[in-house]
Amino acid sequence: MLLSLQNVSKLYTLGGVEIRALDGISIQIDRGEFVAIMGPSGSGKSTFLQVASTLAVPTSGSITLNEREVSAYNEVERARLRNKYIGFIFQQFNLLARTTAQANVELPLIYAKVSASERARRAKEMLELVGLSDRVRNTPAQLSGGQQQRVAIARALVNNPELVFADEPTGNLDSKSGEDIKNLLTKLNKQGRTIIMVTHELDVAEIAGRLIFFRDGKIISDKKQKKKQGKKV
Repeated sequence: MLLSLQNVSKLYTLGGVEIRALDGISIQIDRGEFVAIMGPSGSGKSTFLQVASTLAVPTSGSITLNEREVSAYNEVERARLRNKYIGFIFQQFNLLARTTAQANVELPLIYAKVSASERARRAKEMLELVGLSDRVRNTPAQLSGGQQQRVAIARALVNNPELVFADEPTGNLDSKSGEDIKNLLTKLNKQGRTIIMVTHELDVAEIAGRLIFFRDGKIISDKKQKKKQGKKV
């Protein structure tokens, strides 16, 4: 087991009204799994991603990552944990606009205090893995949306994380670029990466081996499924 949430709740107060974004959920993720998270807007799936990845602290319950009980970690401890064990892929790419693809990928290594020569080597290796070895000097403005997402994926992988969280990774892409990213995520999972992906798109969720539905802060369905391959494009 890589990740475990036990009886986790997350409460917010808006305008004097208490909102239970997560309502006592329990879930376990094993190493090497590819899990898709679905549900309507406001169902709790994005809150789950934030809490499970330690970007947010649960109101109650416990979170164990790689045999460490992390729910009570302070902000500095959680930042170190994320830098070491977790990679993030976002819908908006979150790349630095005036910075090259290579420099964007190197960012997590700077925080980890890796030497400049090693940063460059590992960043180029990751960009080659995602098919962008010829784009290391390009800025985001010189890349397509699909290429920018590939840079973001390379950045997520450069620290060799135990776990990758993907938040709507195809949400801002055209259909061809979306298929490219689906194929890449499938390839990464086959190589042993553990992936937890939030998506609104059923055809994207179908590439995962496990599908979890959220509604009103609760898990209403959690089932294994046969993975479907992305289309060859």
